[in-house]
Amino acid sequence: MMNQNRKLTGKDVIAIGIYSAIYFVMNFAAMMTGFIPLLWILLAGTAAILTGIPFLLMAVKVPKPGAVLIMGFITAFLYFATGQFTVLLLITMLLACVLSEGYRYITKYVLKFRNLAVAFILFSYGMVGSPLALFVYRESFLAQISETMSRKYVAAISSYITTPMLILLLTSPIAGGFLGALIAKGIFKKHFKKAGIV
Repeated sequence: MMNQNRKLTGKDVIAIGIYSAIYFVMNFAAMMTGFIPLLWILLAGTAAILTGIPFLLMAVKVPKPGAVLIMGFITAFLYFATGQFTVLLLITMLLACVLSEGYRYITKYVLKFRNLAVAFILFSYGMVGSPLALFVYRESFLAQISETMSRKYVAAISSYITTPMLILLLTSPIAGGFLGALIAKGIFKKHFKKAGIV
């Protein structure tokens, strides 16, 4: 059902903050797999598989306007604080948050799995900004990572600058987001509902 009281409370903001911190930790864990070139290209998808639980929990606990934007802001701030942030990542995260919030608004924050899954998939597109830099900046980006990574790694990454890989990068949040939402749904059903969490 649609939440009649749409105004965020202090309790809501605290809940968003907690779930955002969990989301960031799990997202950052996915980013650490980036030493494997292919997994870095698929970062948005692999991160979505891991982060479905905190996002859907937040969406269920706080079905109100602005919740996703706040989660995105907190995530962006934490990435900035850890030195992992880029302008391109900022742009994709902002667009993803706006699209996710817009979809939640259109569906009137009704808590159905389809609504939650689509909102999460849209939100997951925020992370495409990290590997997308390889295609947008190409030469300068390769020069930058060559200062810290091995020649073998740079050569492997360079070989992925192809149209099929770009398509794979841009579609990975759909597959990963749906799988992450399914995992979260399964855990909700088996554990969270029994515990009275949701």
